[in-house]
Amino acid sequence: MKGEVYYGKGIRELEGEYPDLYDLVTDINNVVWDGKVLDYKTQKLIAIGITASRADPRAIKKQIRSAIEVLGITPDEIVDVLRVVLLTSGMPAFSKSLQILNSVVASMEEDENEE
Repeated sequence: MKGEVYYGKGIRELEGEYPDLYDLVTDINNVVWDGKVLDYKTQKLIAIGITASRADPRAIKKQIRSAIEVLGITPDEIVDVLRVVLLTSGMPAFSKSLQILNSVVASMEEDENEE
């Protein structure tokens, strides 16, 4: 992800053990998230749609949380993406992703109330 935020398990371990591979991953990261035609927000919404369609809870949660925290993407914008997931990937992927969105939003609201 942009700014060397990696969601894949093990990527950070490459940095110390295999710096050449880590540099390669970083270079790919920078090429993918360059914003040449699509801005980063649009790219992030696409990433949410892809992870939601795969029904990977860990990836969905991380994509949604960073979208809201870093880019200010709203839950309504994410629900629009999830509507496409419903159409293309079905109810299980949609409902799992919507549940995760709701839990992330609730968790973030709790964090705000504690401050």
